[in-house]
Amino acid sequence: QVQLVESGGGLVQPGGSLRLSCAASGNTFSISVMGWYRRAPGKQRELVATITSTGRTTYADSVKGRFTISRDNARNTVYLQMNTLKPEDTAVYYCNVPPSLGTRGYEFWGQGTQVTVFS
Repeated sequence: QVQLVESGGGLVQPGGSLRLSCAASGNTFSISVMGWYRRAPGKQRELVATITSTGRTTYADSVKGRFTISRDNARNTVYLQMNTLKPEDTAVYYCNVPPSLGTRGYEFWGQGTQVTVFS
């Protein structure tokens, strides 16, 4: 089992920045990829960014150049630095560990943290 706890959400004006954190505990040795998803009101869940244990990253087109995902393997923590935030970034952001051989096919989610971008 892996437990994920997010923090760092909040209210911010357009153009502002926030940094989300996700701390993993439990069988963290099984984790290869970690990622961030978001769900905006009335919309489907969207993959925001992923990072492998070796630091390879992917981003949704909507956040490229504005968001940066990073990882501290020693602390089992993944971060999402969000800059130049827009109202359309408003969503609940979830930390994710996708299913893999290491997790024996299990997928893990955090409880979510709210990000609200308002004028």
